[in-house]
Amino acid sequence: MTGNMTMDVEGRLRDEVARHPYPLIFATISGAHLYGFPSPDSDYDLRGCHVLPVSEVVGLDEGRETVESSMIDGGFELDLVTHDARKFFGLLLKKNGYVLEQLYSPLIVHTTPEYEELKAIGRGCITRHHSHHYFGFAETQWRLFEKESPRRVKPLLYVYRVLLTGIHLMRTGEVAANLVRQNDEARLGHVDDLIARKLAGPERSAIDDEDVSFHRGEYERFRAVLEAAHQASTLPEGPSARPALNDLLVRLRMQSAR
Repeated sequence: MTGNMTMDVEGRLRDEVARHPYPLIFATISGAHLYGFPSPDSDYDLRGCHVLPVSEVVGLDEGRETVESSMIDGGFELDLVTHDARKFFGLLLKKNGYVLEQLYSPLIVHTTPEYEELKAIGRGCITRHHSHHYFGFAETQWRLFEKESPRRVKPLLYVYRVLLTGIHLMRTGEVAANLVRQNDEARLGHVDDLIARKLAGPERSAIDDEDVSFHRGEYERFRAVLEAAHQASTLPEGPSARPALNDLLVRLRMQSAR
């Protein structure tokens, strides 16, 4: 695993993976830790893909297509969500940016050979229409930011994060969800300031009213940049990975039946 996690945190995350009721293809960290701006009290968002046994796929009693759990232990908080391979693969084919970011998160808690294969196949799921995911997410976060009182740093950071992620994806075909690294290229001083305030904790989490109009202008500017990147993108119109995903799913089910 990469990142600034302590051995204690890594151990707790791996313990949670070990307790999972089904075999996992992979488990990675998403959320604020992936995005590069976790607060001191941020929880760990553990995401992944599991494989239901054949008996829980073909029988009358269906298995857990989605497994969710959460825990709080002192100052450690964990939120886990994993999907069965069939559901996860289906989401990959539906222009879902969330699962793309989970699949390509560099914060890897659990890996398998099938995970490496899935990452290679997943490249064939990336299309120019993934921009719609980032448009929608940015709009939701901007509306949340505008209606709050006081307005918080967190939703505003999410606005910048998703717009810059979407722009980068349209231009390069690469999933890069970490805002700190994105801003190394964009060099937006106000984003650096927002990240520093988020990292400092709740005491600096509010945005002054006089700054809202500036951020509104930046929101509109980067929406226009994302639209232009979408229009100019050479990414395919639709996914090509369905046959390869189907083949991988069949092999995973056959392995689970042994």
